[in-house]
Amino acid sequence: QGQLIESGGGLVQAGGSLRLSCAASGRSFISFINYAVGWFREAPGSGRESVAAIDGSGRGKYVADSVEGRFTISRDNAKNTVYLQMNSLKPEDTAVYYCAGKHSSTSEYKFWGQGTRVNVSS
Repeated sequence: QGQLIESGGGLVQAGGSLRLSCAASGRSFISFINYAVGWFREAPGSGRESVAAIDGSGRGKYVADSVEGRFTISRDNAKNTVYLQMNSLKPEDTAVYYCAGKHSSTSEYKFWGQGTRVNVSS
C-alpha cells in the first residue's frame, strides 16, 4: 500500500553535513501532497525523538529545539520525497533516523521507513 525508504545516512565528522532523503512509493502515496511527513531519531540508549515535520504543502514546518538553526526539512511533491538537511552536526546527533508519514485526516503516523544510521565523530 505504501512504503517509505530513507537514504543519505553515513559517517561524518563533527561540523559536517548530511542530507537525508525519504522517498515515498505505493498506492497510498499517489496523492503525496495529502501526507505530512516527520523525521524521528533514536540514539543508543534513548527513546524516539521527534526531529522535524512538514505538512503536505510544504508550508507548515516544525523543527525541534535541539536542531533548530542546523536542520532544515523540505519536500518535493513531484518526486514524492522529503529531505532533512543536517548542518553543523554534533556527536549527539548520532542516531538512527526514521521518516514517517501520516494522512492529513489522521493524527497518527501510519507509515514508517526502515531507518538510516547517522554517526557523527568528534
